[in-house]
Amino acid sequence: MRAVVAKEYGPPERFEVADVPVPRPGPGQIQVRITAAALNPTDVRLPAGGFRDVVSVEFPHVPGNDFAGTVSEVGEGVTAYRVGDEVFGLAIPRVLRQIANATRPSLSTGALAEYAVFEADTPLIAHRPAELPAEHAAALATTGLTARALMATAEVRAGERVLVVGAAGGVGTAVIPLLAAAGAHVVATSKPEDADVLRALGADELIGYGEYPEVDVAFNLVLPSDRLTGVAGAVRPGGRVLTITYPVPEPGAHGRDDVALRHVLDLDGEFGGMREVGEQAARGDLPVTIGRRYTLDEGVQACVDFVRLHTIGKIVVTV
Repeated sequence: MRAVVAKEYGPPERFEVADVPVPRPGPGQIQVRITAAALNPTDVRLPAGGFRDVVSVEFPHVPGNDFAGTVSEVGEGVTAYRVGDEVFGLAIPRVLRQIANATRPSLSTGALAEYAVFEADTPLIAHRPAELPAEHAAALATTGLTARALMATAEVRAGERVLVVGAAGGVGTAVIPLLAAAGAHVVATSKPEDADVLRALGADELIGYGEYPEVDVAFNLVLPSDRLTGVAGAVRPGGRVLTITYPVPEPGAHGRDDVALRHVLDLDGEFGGMREVGEQAARGDLPVTIGRRYTLDEGVQACVDFVRLHTIGKIVVTV
């Protein structure tokens, strides 16, 4: 099969589109014919050596966490899926299992490929609703799950001012409509070219990075989690800072003892898994923003552009 492949540690410019063996499902696993995949930071950070202090990557390595596709083979013991089922979700590379911190980890062989194998018993994979196009489902896998977890953790109240740092990214464009629906006043960091899209999604104020107005809640979606003193400084006493980035912050790392700090990572589907993401998206309550589209043959360029270019929303690769 064809796949995007990293053959050694290095930047995405060293990736290739190459022929590799088709992965076969073992007990408790499903093989999926991939229709679409969406890019995330881990897809390029892992083969670049970003986790070398924790795990070693086995090469050749196929990146890709978020996907939508059709079940093409079912392993022994799997009863929830049948060949021909349309599914979607997210799954991290098997090498990251030890840091997944999940009771039913969602693992895969890499979604930037014609076929991939996934664990079947996980809340992070579900049947794709017919109303949700495959491209949209792939783009919403991580972003939808994370946006829902942020909203549930923050418990935003109507009238609260919420700062979204990294608003133009996948999670930002997914969570802004949820904040707007909750009655929050959304303050979003953005570049001028993103303004119209972010306002249409529900942002009330658009600002640059670094100079933050006073808010009740801050969502950090892009800055390293050990560099949040500036963001936390904008939060009123008794407010909340939520971050989704690494490293996982130590208590008090934001420099405020009067502002709560939470790291949000829901790989157990505690706040609802992929089934709930799909249902919410099918109702139209969880919109998707796709900034760029590529084919699998353009997969290397997609990974390069993900790192080198500014893109609003998600980058999606169709297979």
